[in-house]
Amino acid sequence: MTNPLIIIGSGFAAYQLVKNIRRQNSELPVQVFTADSGDEYNKPDLSHVFTRKQTAEDLVSTPGNVFAEQQQIELFCYTRVESIDPAAHSIIADGKCYPYSRLVFATGAQSFVPLLSGNATGDIVTLNSLQEYRDAHQRIVRAERVLIMGGGLIGVELALDMLTSGKQVHIIEPGMHLLSNLIPGFLSTPLECYLRSKGMQVDCLDYVTEMNRRSASLSVQTSRGVSYDTDCVISAAGLTPRTELAKKAGLAVNRGIVVDNRLRTSVKDIYALGDCAEIEGKIMAFLQPIVLSANILAKQLLTSEGELGLPAMMVKVKTPGYPIQLGGSFESAVEWQVNHTEQGTVARAYDQNNRMTGFVVTQEQVNQAFPLLREVQTAR
Repeated sequence: MTNPLIIIGSGFAAYQLVKNIRRQNSELPVQVFTADSGDEYNKPDLSHVFTRKQTAEDLVSTPGNVFAEQQQIELFCYTRVESIDPAAHSIIADGKCYPYSRLVFATGAQSFVPLLSGNATGDIVTLNSLQEYRDAHQRIVRAERVLIMGGGLIGVELALDMLTSGKQVHIIEPGMHLLSNLIPGFLSTPLECYLRSKGMQVDCLDYVTEMNRRSASLSVQTSRGVSYDTDCVISAAGLTPRTELAKKAGLAVNRGIVVDNRLRTSVKDIYALGDCAEIEGKIMAFLQPIVLSANILAKQLLTSEGELGLPAMMVKVKTPGYPIQLGGSFESAVEWQVNHTEQGTVARAYDQNNRMTGFVVTQEQVNQAFPLLREVQTAR
């Protein structure tokens, strides 16, 4: 009997791969190992749970055991993989040895939690998975005041969701402006003004250094020496790819597990995709590259064919009161052409060859996103 394909992880990337494999092959034995329940859910919905008053169970689209039956896989839930032996083509999970024909890392990423001083650092909440939401749900529901460390995509989306649900929200961002890794400052300023007009406190160029429990509340101190009282502190300071197992097994790891355009790692018969994988020197923690990667990897595993080509992609910032969409790349931008109107902003980025490389649209102008994306793709 052929040893199974083993997938480590049960998030969006892992389950997209399973679905792609099963569309093409119903016979390949597949085992999925996950440290949690293995339930299927839509992770981006975590940005809306408080406005919608949803519990973790409300987010589950397919329970793990049902998904396993539907997709004809063997699911090992609440099972932690301890080590990998590439030479023996096997893994050790909960003390038992499992052989594989090929192995896929879909271990995702974990929330980065800054190192703070104080007696309440263990109370920091993260919301990067269904299980984390289960663990923190009641604590956040009871909180009237919420402080969010980090004003990137996840931090801003969570902050607006909590603000809309009636909480007092405070974002502390170490960068010069919100969404600093996505859009330039001149486009972030109107968003910050909008959030402040709705009652949110936004402080940039600052970060939390200390966190202490004082009676029923938390007291945080920042690098500027300012203290704030709050009921709940959430870290949205970025994501760190889970690469520990890969490192121990001798795989090439940089920021993530290094893969080529066939999703192959540096070790034979081992692959990686999703938030844990580094493709072309980048971690692409968005749904579209994961969907494309899962499709190509399924072809590789079944037919050894296909290579990953990443088109210009679009990102939607889920801030309903002030919608933003962006596409393409701004890395080589030397000039911006910006059109501000009462309906919103259209900003186009151009490189030194006067080639359009990316764009940002806001408010009612988001209806221009798809035509602009096609323009960027054509320019490439």
